[in-house]
Amino acid sequence: MMRTGMGRMLILLLMMLTASALWAAAGAEEARAAAVEGVVISEVMASNGTYKSSHAYDWIELHNTTGKTVDLSGWALSDSEKKPEKFRFPQGTKVKKNGYVLVYCTGDDSLDPGKGDTFYAPFKLSASGDQAVLTAPDGIRAVLEFGQQYGNISWGLPEGGDSYGFFASATPKAKNGKTVYASRAHAPVIDTPGGFFDGAVTVLAHGSGEDTLRYTTDGSTPTAKSKAFPAAGLTLKKTTTLRLAAFRGDAVPSAPVTATYFFGEDLPVAVVSLTTDSKYMFDKKTGALTKGTGAVPNYDKPYEYPVNIEYFDENGVCLINQMGTFTASGHSARQNPQKSIALHARKAFGPEFFEFNPFPHRDYTHYHSLLLRSTNSDAFSERLRDAVFSSLAEPLDLCYQDARPIVVFINGEYWGHYNLREKINKYMVAQWEGVDLSDEDTVDAIDLLSRTGSDDWVQNGSNEDWKELCAFCKTEDLNDPENLRYVTDRIDVDNLFTHAAWEIIAGNSDITNVRMYRVPGGKWKYLLFDVEASFGSGSDKNTIPLENYIKPVSAKYGAFRHEPLNALLAVPEMRDRFLRRFAQVLETSFLWPYVEAHFAPWEAVLEQLLPRHVQRWGSPKLVNWRKNVNATKYFARVRPRKIVAMLQKRMDLTDEEVAFYFGDVQRQLDDVNVLK
Repeated sequence: MMRTGMGRMLILLLMMLTASALWAAAGAEEARAAAVEGVVISEVMASNGTYKSSHAYDWIELHNTTGKTVDLSGWALSDSEKKPEKFRFPQGTKVKKNGYVLVYCTGDDSLDPGKGDTFYAPFKLSASGDQAVLTAPDGIRAVLEFGQQYGNISWGLPEGGDSYGFFASATPKAKNGKTVYASRAHAPVIDTPGGFFDGAVTVLAHGSGEDTLRYTTDGSTPTAKSKAFPAAGLTLKKTTTLRLAAFRGDAVPSAPVTATYFFGEDLPVAVVSLTTDSKYMFDKKTGALTKGTGAVPNYDKPYEYPVNIEYFDENGVCLINQMGTFTASGHSARQNPQKSIALHARKAFGPEFFEFNPFPHRDYTHYHSLLLRSTNSDAFSERLRDAVFSSLAEPLDLCYQDARPIVVFINGEYWGHYNLREKINKYMVAQWEGVDLSDEDTVDAIDLLSRTGSDDWVQNGSNEDWKELCAFCKTEDLNDPENLRYVTDRIDVDNLFTHAAWEIIAGNSDITNVRMYRVPGGKWKYLLFDVEASFGSGSDKNTIPLENYIKPVSAKYGAFRHEPLNALLAVPEMRDRFLRRFAQVLETSFLWPYVEAHFAPWEAVLEQLLPRHVQRWGSPKLVNWRKNVNATKYFARVRPRKIVAMLQKRMDLTDEEVAFYFGDVQRQLDDVNVLK
């Protein structure tokens, strides 16, 4: 029996040694299989969270481990062994000894292939598991298989190691870390939800297994050096943002979880709480809400940074709590102390959408992007102009940003009044036009242009058809039925007329704020954008938008392309259609009772919010705010009464035409818009 047992033990030991040898050989084979002629597939990122200009391409890093330069001319890279030549390195591509090459996996075959040490391949990587395939011109091939990936966590070969795993920090085009992990710790659970409290609260939380929970209260991401979360809970007595992460020696630290606890806050509006590392917000070198010290202000750089976003409705109920990204937003307004902030749901950090609808005039169930809009400048400091004026378009078939007033906190600190807005981008256009946001190909194919629609002003898609349309309108007579059909097949005429009428009536003097869009298979349309320069001082005499919208087709275009509108107005039936539509817009959106009803709720809530906001930011002075609001309302009553006469002069309308098209609405305006 002993000899039999001993034999079994020897057999078992031999099997274990053999298995160990096979495992080691498999590991070595994996390392060898991921290299060709000393060029190693050293790191991949299949769920990138580093966004620049709204893109966060996945990437593959190649590392030359030899002591000499390697010529990559004609080498191929792919995500498929069956189709190994999806991308070829251009002739002359070389990687220096011990150097790196980074290939972004874009899914876009229209991009330049790149050069130097940075390239752009037309395929994407899948975060659910994929492969990277490197093939030399002689057919020798390296294949790296990888499984399910974590958001914004890279997978690769550690420095000096021979087995792949997850890195705690990605290092594109740089030496990899020495430690990899097989998994990531599970995110902990905060058992005491954030919210609004009258007195002290003890926050409880738990993790899984042997995880150690560590926390911060300054907005920073917890690290291995952060304080351990007390087993008995953490007692809070003042407004605090808590961040918590799980740590385990054999795993990448978990993603942080966040909750904000408010004390002594009685706010009449919804609250957005933003939580992130100070280096992303306020650091002089990297903070997106600061000017910084470089040649390009930090707030003008196109990077997105991670942020946790909580939304509490006016009843204090938390509707969303998730990670996403943020950037400073706006143009000249970025220079203001209180900056507008764009928020994006990004699946590299959490859910792909904000699964809620905070807006009163939308029936959407989710959003991809949101905008926290501050005021644009001291000249328009009522803090309600753009939101109120945009909402006047509600009954028109004209895309506009819905809005609601909110209060924002950043890392637990009161940050003042903002207006929560839909953010103008391809996702907003898609929802307005009924395109499912999950239909990525259609959403990505939406054309969205600003100002003139020239190459510098393409926000998404292509401007080729737009430029051809404008050029055609400038040179061709649309009284020819075929020419007219060419134009009406490409542009939504009623939408164009509605937009032009609205801008002219409102006296929007910031004529650069023009946006045009087209969904695949659809026609060009306009949307309202940043209209707070409407009804400004002297707007009862302001002819800027009128003169820029209605002028000879042959005139040089300025801030936007006037040719489509004016080429159509040269056609009698289209001129008639425009004048009828102009009268309809006047009657629908600019009679004073309707306008006043849109001012009233905003005035009421801002009167409650502004004292604390002014204490935080120093402006606007409340007495000036009231004067400015009253002045704006004055011009909103007066200008619509005078616009017909201004239009008559600009378009050379006869008295008979004025009476025919505008008689009824002018009588209404003289009745209800007159100052009592």
